[in-house]
Parts: sequence; structure tokens; C-alpha cells
Amino acid sequence: MYSNKLKLNLTLVFFFAAFFGFSQTELKGKLVDKDLLFPVENASIYVQNTTIGTISNTDGKFVLNVPNKHLSDTLIVSSIGYKSFKVPVNQFDGSNDILLEEDVATLDEIVIVADPRPTTGNGIVLKAIEKLPETLPDSAYLQRGFLRHKERNKLEFKWLIESAITVYDSGYVSKSTEHLKVNVDEMRKSYDLRDVDSIFSYVSYRNRNKSRDRLRAEDIKRSDVATSQLVKAIKWNDNRVNGLQNIFQGKLNMFRNVQDKKALFGEDILKTHQFKLDTILVDNGRKIYKIKIDQSVQDINLETKGIYNDGYRAEGWLYIYYDNYAIKKVEYELVANSKIQKDRSKRLFGTQTNHKLIINYNEYNDKMYPNYIYYETPKLVNVGLKTNKRVSQKEIDRYNREERYYSTVQEILFSEIILDKEIIQSELINKPWNMDIFIPRPYNKAFWKNYNVLLESEEDEQLIEDLSQRASLFKD
Repeated sequence: MYSNKLKLNLTLVFFFAAFFGFSQTELKGKLVDKDLLFPVENASIYVQNTTIGTISNTDGKFVLNVPNKHLSDTLIVSSIGYKSFKVPVNQFDGSNDILLEEDVATLDEIVIVADPRPTTGNGIVLKAIEKLPETLPDSAYLQRGFLRHKERNKLEFKWLIESAITVYDSGYVSKSTEHLKVNVDEMRKSYDLRDVDSIFSYVSYRNRNKSRDRLRAEDIKRSDVATSQLVKAIKWNDNRVNGLQNIFQGKLNMFRNVQDKKALFGEDILKTHQFKLDTILVDNGRKIYKIKIDQSVQDINLETKGIYNDGYRAEGWLYIYYDNYAIKKVEYELVANSKIQKDRSKRLFGTQTNHKLIINYNEYNDKMYPNYIYYETPKLVNVGLKTNKRVSQKEIDRYNREERYYSTVQEILFSEIILDKEIIQSELINKPWNMDIFIPRPYNKAFWKNYNVLLESEEDEQLIEDLSQRASLFKD
């Protein structure tokens, strides 16, 4: 009898431990500039001394699931240029807007220290690169994250993929192509509703392994190519242009991969970039350099196989902590600069900005880990108006303006960092490490119930709802 009661009591203990250990509280809120009353986007919202966090969307809104074991911990809202907002998780009230107050330091406020410090933008950036072995992770880690891949023209969404991913990185000193892996764990995906009609992609697909007798786009008519072949070409182009290897293992991961051959921020950095110190801001009580990225004497070449992905100039901003030169945030654009690239970009994409990248880092255990990544690029899937009817020039112009040109946006939010060596080793062995986000996978409704995701903006939410009327989405 006593034994049965003991078993029952132990069962109840484990049940309640599991319940409270895995139950979560959902926090919702909106961040607003106190003086100007506009939404504050890309602000970090996280639980202090943990890796649980999210960011605010373009409307300043956020949602965050916090395990109940952290209810007594402190929730921090921080954004560069604003004073931080802090409150115990169990006292958070999202019914009213959170007003963030401007917090700006000036160059005159900086105390001169004995150690000589760089005083120019170029010098500060070079110092930050020199300090990367100290500020970036130097040992293996895993990150859990959420990825949203969306493709659209100016009127509507044409494609939506939402995935849960795991990233393994053995550390800054290792080569990313060999020691940085990504696995797509779960997926929510729509049908692909793009108007696949790109002869250019088809020609590149056909020519990818040929050195002679190469096809030219002007020699091919749409009627000569089966739609099934165009679809294959577009799928191949999807991975080539928007595969996760570009974000994590390629040149655009400019600080993680700074040691790679021909890295964007490698030994020739000042030949292709110039950096100008703009001002000093404040982030969560720490002073931070705001540095403008400008062009230099040479064009930037990404040297992508099979694509003329060269002839750019850089624009954007770097945010670097004053105290330890750690990189906090990168805002980076590649704009057509050479005549060839300007003509190509205008003809194929309808824009001169070919790559737009934002990487935000958060500090954990004195190291900077990527927290949020935004990558936008124009996409060539559709090259003209397809109709058997006679149409007016006005309709052709409208089509070219609103429907012809596609763009792809990929956003990644990391909400968990794992440093436990046993867990890391187990996942290295057991996961397939397949980073192809374009392969359909079964929908696991239970998995997504409490998974931290990026909150859609109101505009995106409406476009996704419209897409769901035209396609069967996994998403509830």
C-alpha cells in the first residue's frame, strides 16, 4: 500500500515538474518612439541571462513565448539609440504601448583612456576585425531558429515557406564551408504560385556544366521550352541564389567568414570599402559607434558561379561597441556600380539594389551570436507578359511595373543557443544536416504550437491571408 502511494506521489511530482518545466507564457507588445510616436522595429526583446528572445516587426509589435521557470527573471527591451526597458517577466503588461526614450551619446562624452584608440571609421572597423577572435564564439555551439522565406511581386505574395532550423558552428576560427552546418527540422509551406517563365534561368541551368556550344537567351523562344524544364531550372536557381549556404557559408556572412579567401571584409577591405565614423549611440547602457559604409576605389565582386554577380558598390551602416569593439549590427547593401551591372539590374530586376543584408548580434557569455538575419534580393522567375490576346501598351507597362519583377526576403530569428557538448555531439551524429528549405516536409502541428516565430507585419499578415485563399497553406 505504502509502495503504491509512493509511486503515485512520484508520478505526480514528475507530472507537475514536466508541466511547469514545459508550460509557457506568451508575451505580446508594441514598441513606440516616445517623442515621434512611430513604431520601433528590429528591437531586441529577451529574457536576461538567457537566449530566449525575439525582435519587433515593422509595426513595432512582437510576441515571445517564455517558459514559466523564467517568470521571475527580467525581460529586457533594447534598441540602438534608445534607453532600455526592463521589467520582471511576471509583471509585463502588453496592453499599453511600450514607449522607448532616445538615448544618444556624443563624441565629446567619450572619456579618453591611456590606450591609444583609433579615431577614424576605417581604424575602428579594422580594430573590430582584429578583435573578432575574442568577440565571436571560439568553440562549438548550436542555435535553434525560425526562418521565413517569402517571394512576391509588388501586388502579392507568390511563395511562402516557414521553417524551424538548427545551425551548428564549430567556432570562428574554423572554415564555414566545412564546419558550419544547417538542418531544416520542421516546415510550414505554401504552394509555389510563381509565374515561372524565365528563359534566362533556363539558359543558365543548361549551360552550368558546359564550356562550349553555350546557349544564349536570345536564341531561345518560350514556346520551345517545356514548362517542366523551366520549373527544374527555377528550382535549381532557387538553391543557387537563395539557398541557406549563401547566408551562412558565403561572402555575405562577412564577419564570421572574414578569414576566407577573397572575403568581403578580408585583407583588401579598404580597396572595396571605406568607413566613416558618424556618431556615438547607446545600446542597453553601452556606448556604440555608428559607422557609415561607403564605396572605395574598386568594385565589389561576389564571383557567383554562372551569374554575373559583380560590379557593385557598398552602402550601409556598422554598429560596433565602444568598450570591446564587438560587432552589434550590420546593415549592408550592394548596389549596381559598373555599367554592365547597372544595365543588367535594370533590365532583369527593375532595381539597382541587388543585395540587402541585416545581421543583428546579441551577447551571451561574453561572445556575440547572430540573433536576427534579414536578406533581400531580386529574383528572376518571370520575364514578360504571357497572353494570347492583344494587349495595350498601357497594360504591358502596368504588368512590368507591378507583376513582372519578383523579390525574395529571407528572415531568420534565433531563439536558443546550446553550448552543452553532449547535446552538440548527439545532434551532430543524429541530424541529417540537410539545409534545403525548398524540399516539402510533413507538417507537425504540435511542434509549432509553442515555437518562437517572427511576428508578421500587418501588411504581410494580409498578404499571407490572401495567399491562403489561393493556395493550401500548412499554417493554421
